[in-house]
Amino acid sequence: MTGMDRDAPIMAVATASGRGAVGIVRVSGRGLLPLARALCGRELVPRMASYGPFRDGRGEALDQGLALYFPGPHSYTGEDVLELQGHGGPVVMQLLLARCLEAAAEVDATTGRARLPGLRLAEPGEFTQRAFLHDKIDLAQAEAIADLIDASTEAAARSATRSLGGAFSREIDALRDQIVQLRMLVEATLDFPEEEIDFLEKANARGRLDRLQATLDGVLAQARQGALLREGLQVVLAGQPNAGKSSLLNALAGAELAIVTPIAGTTRDKVSETLQIEGVPLHIIDTAGLRADHEATDEVERIGMARSWEAIAQADAVLFLHDLTRVSDPAYAQADADIAARLSSPGQGATVLHIFNKADVGMDVDVDALAQPQPPGEVLRLSARTGEGLQALRQTLLRQAGWQAAQEGVFIARQRHVQALNAAREHLALAQAHAAQHDGALDLLAEELRLAHQALGRITGAFSADDLLGEIFTRFCIGK
Repeated sequence: MTGMDRDAPIMAVATASGRGAVGIVRVSGRGLLPLARALCGRELVPRMASYGPFRDGRGEALDQGLALYFPGPHSYTGEDVLELQGHGGPVVMQLLLARCLEAAAEVDATTGRARLPGLRLAEPGEFTQRAFLHDKIDLAQAEAIADLIDASTEAAARSATRSLGGAFSREIDALRDQIVQLRMLVEATLDFPEEEIDFLEKANARGRLDRLQATLDGVLAQARQGALLREGLQVVLAGQPNAGKSSLLNALAGAELAIVTPIAGTTRDKVSETLQIEGVPLHIIDTAGLRADHEATDEVERIGMARSWEAIAQADAVLFLHDLTRVSDPAYAQADADIAARLSSPGQGATVLHIFNKADVGMDVDVDALAQPQPPGEVLRLSARTGEGLQALRQTLLRQAGWQAAQEGVFIARQRHVQALNAAREHLALAQAHAAQHDGALDLLAEELRLAHQALGRITGAFSADDLLGEIFTRFCIGK
């Protein structure tokens, strides 16, 4: 997208593909009124819906619908915007797009020039990118638009709406303002050393840094919650065949998603489902049963087990299921120990929860005693068949993820926001260390404040490279 002409007028279908009651063609650029007259055959009043036909080159109606004209800068993109809201058939939308291109290239009788030279189809996210470039929204708000569209839970949607409204950006701007004030004081002292001003004492720099660090920690905690709402938690169900993984998936989902039989190896490939607990998305993956490669019955089972380990390597949490009805079998216990050892090996960074399943039939087994040989990790006892212990499992997963229930005002955030806040926090910590050394380290203090300021600026787009913008906006849908 960075190589595209940002001044050229653009157009796209702004509604989802396929059939629908309403379809919208959106055009953005400068000087759209001649195009609007050609398409609608009438003058459009700004910001007022006008019903009538959309006409082809011969003046015949292609469709009937609403036309809206928003002159810039008071529009979504900051440019002139024209929206044609017609019937949502794919053919109708393509006819309107083709007519827009045709009318744009035609010579206008009034001006003697092409109505809208250079009109082209928009790239993914280009409308929102123009809104950002024309200072209608900042980068965090632009990302919130995509997050609102992609939200998988009500909590995520509400949080994205808060970010779109500027809640997150205001927090970042307030932090940046405080850093700017500190930078001004420090750099003024560096510029006038002959005044012998005791900067650290009179300006209370260390006190300001402490308060700034505390405020940033609060924003960081909220951003982590927002990132969890957006990204969710990758949870993998792992264990030997017939430990109850598929039954647990069905129990958590409240539906028969995976086939459950007494036959070992029923699940041959990954089965995925996204659930939510208190608004937090949980992406749960049921995997093929694990055992030694030489015990696999065929090549399909070996491939299934390889995919299971791939999923485990990418998980945030692994639910390692143990079958309480078989734990006293030495061969079964040894196989469990082998799996546990591999789960705790270097490179397997996921949190491991030991789930002792089939508690309804293995109620006499002493789980605490059995858990001692296992590697460190939380131990839970449940029955996927009866539902006993499921609520405790849900709450444990939320706690492991770092979710804090009943938080108000959480804004949606991304991992890049959390990383930028962490970077700013590290620079502020170094600034505090330099401040403790008094005037001898003022130049280093000024540099750390500058770097913290820059890290925060990357969140809202104040300091953003073109490649970052391209990465963000190309993930949007076309027409947005």
